[in-house]
Parts: sequence; structure tokens; C-alpha cells
Amino acid sequence: MRRLYRPDRRRHGVSASDRGGRAPTRAAIAVATPITGDWIQFTNSHWSFSTETTRRELGLEQLLILNDFTAFALSLPLLGANERRAVGGGAAVAGEPIGLIGAGTGLGVSGLVWSGDRWLPLQTEGGHVTFSPTDGREWAIGQILHRRFGHVSPERLLSGPGLVNLHAALAELEGWPVEDLTPADLTERALAGTCPHSQEVLELFCGALGTAAGNLAITLGARGGVYIGGGIVPRLGDFFDRSTFRSRFEAKGRFSTYLAAIPTWVITAANPALRGVAAALT
Repeated sequence: MRRLYRPDRRRHGVSASDRGGRAPTRAAIAVATPITGDWIQFTNSHWSFSTETTRRELGLEQLLILNDFTAFALSLPLLGANERRAVGGGAAVAGEPIGLIGAGTGLGVSGLVWSGDRWLPLQTEGGHVTFSPTDGREWAIGQILHRRFGHVSPERLLSGPGLVNLHAALAELEGWPVEDLTPADLTERALAGTCPHSQEVLELFCGALGTAAGNLAITLGARGGVYIGGGIVPRLGDFFDRSTFRSRFEAKGRFSTYLAAIPTWVITAANPALRGVAAALT
């Protein structure tokens, strides 16, 4: 059964009299799912809604729904130099495509292409392509996850639930004791240095993210740089900087030199996608 979100005008405070002023007439919302029509069904949640029904219920003239990483991409030109941290070398080439990838509840992928007078965001679902293992251990992990899920996308490893999947797969592969751990448990243990198994999970996560980011850079020709966002990586700090992320990003055989010239940045800004949502309305 579809679970339809029906906004309560009084609870959400859209009444002009309640607000003591004029009610908003236009709004934009970013959601973690493809936008393919009026009906919005979240990828990793039960929630779904009709854009037109919600617009009418809220009394809006315009309600713009966009993918969360499309909104995230729109924020990139608005970030200050102090709102990102470089990982590795390279220098951005002005006007060249920019890549964006980020792990949280899922794996988001987007980018920007310069039109000649403005940046155009890409609406992609790159987190759901096929996982690309680079060695026997990752191939074995992929086989374990294939038995569970069928198709194994990068999101099955590179997300909060993906950390749990990685831990379970490595426990099976290497004979670890099975523990009921959350993504927060795994990252906290790894960063504190109190659990070598959690550290292995996080190191594998960082390396596989480097491979995925390198794939994105080559696919887009992202010589303008690749940004790393989402809820996980910005919290990893020095662990991420010391990880195999950057070496795996560059490890593309004949194109290693090409990738070594592309900068990668971790986004440190708070709630950057909100800026992108606002930008979408203009």
C-alpha cells in the first residue's frame, strides 16, 4: 500500500493569518529518489506523495520537487574555499564538468556541466550502477552480497546500511563473530581505534568509494574536480585523508595520470543542499 503524505496546513503553519503576514506561494523540496513524474516514491523509505496534491494542500502556486543530489550539485558553485577540504593533489580546470558523490542513507551521484553562461545539474542515479570490485577480496564480498540482494550496486556497500552489509560480509568471509552493529557503532569504533574489524570495514569503504569516485570522474570528464559529500565522509576527518581513497581514485591504469590531475574535496559546509534548493527556485 502506498503511504501518502498529506500535509496539515495548520500544523505546518502555512496560513497567512497564523504567520502574521503573507503565506509563501512558491517552494522547493529535495528528496532522495528519482523524479520521473507527479508521484514521488522514496527509494529507501515507505514515504510517497503526489506533487500536485501536495501543492494544492499547501496552497502554493509552484512546488518544485528535485532529487537531493541535484540540489546538492547546485550548491557547489556557492561554497566558499573554507567549506571544503582537499584530499590529494590536482587543480580544477575552469569550465570543465564537476562530479559529486556522497554516502549517507544511500549513495548519491550528480555533477555540473557548464552551458556557457550557467551550471547545469545532472539528475543521475549513479549509486545504483553495478559494483566494481578491484581485487579478490572485494569480488568475494560482492558474491556474498549477490546471494542476498541479487544485483549489487555501489550503494549496497557505500552507505550507512552498506557499512552494516560490509561488516556482515567480512564476518562471513573471514570468520569474525557476528555482531548487531549500527553504522554509527561501526564508525565510532573505527575512529576510536577500539575495534580492528570496524577499522577494516571503514578502510574498505573508503577504498571502494575512491574507485567509485574515479569512475565518476572518467565518465563525466570531471576535470573541474570531484566533491565528496553525504553524511558519512565529512565526519571521518583524518581517517579518510589517510585512507586508500585517493590512491584508489587514481588507480585506473593508463588513465592514472589523467586522474592524478583532478582534485577531490570533502565538503565541510553545513547543509549545503539547502542552498541548492533555494538556487533551484531562481
